[in-house]
Amino acid sequence: MKGYGLPEQDAVVLTGSKELASYFEACVGRFPQPKKVSNWIMVELLRELNKDDREIDQCPVAPENLSHLLQLIDDGIISGKIAKTVFEEMYATGKAPKVIVEEKGLKQVTDEGEIGKVIDSVMAAHPSQVKDYRSGKEKLLGFFVGQVMKQTRGKANPKLVNNILKEKLGREPE
Repeated sequence: MKGYGLPEQDAVVLTGSKELASYFEACVGRFPQPKKVSNWIMVELLRELNKDDREIDQCPVAPENLSHLLQLIDDGIISGKIAKTVFEEMYATGKAPKVIVEEKGLKQVTDEGEIGKVIDSVMAAHPSQVKDYRSGKEKLLGFFVGQVMKQTRGKANPKLVNNILKEKLGREPE
C-alpha cells in the first residue's frame, strides 16, 4: 500500500497470490502508474481469468503486453474504450497490443482537420440541432459528439471532438 500508493482493497487483491503480486510488479516495472495497472488487472484481467477458471500463471497476456497496452492509452494512440477491445483480443490470441491495433486499424483519430471534416458533415446533416444548440440548448453537444463518434466508429479523440465542436458551434473550447 505504501510502496505503490494503492488503496487497501487493491493491495489485498493483488497480494492474493505470489504470482499475481509478481505479475503486478512486472507491469509496474514497465508502466510506472500503479493505480492504472491495478485497475486493469483487477477489472479486466481477473474477470477474464475467472471466467475461464484460470490462474495468473496460465494468463495469455504477458505483463509486458498489458504494460504496452496501458502506454498506448497514455500516449493517446488508442482510447480507453478501444483498449478494452484490444485487451479482449490480446487475451484470446496472446498477440501484442500494437499488432492488434495495426491489424484492426484501431488507432485513435487525432488529426484535427480530419475530425473537423466529420464535424462539418454532422453539422450540415443536422441544421435544426445546430440552430437549437446555438439558441441555448447546450445539452445537444452530447448528440453531436455521438454523431461524430458514430461516423468515426469510436476512433476520434473525444477531447478533440468536444473542443472542435464547441468552436464550430460557436462556443469557446475548454
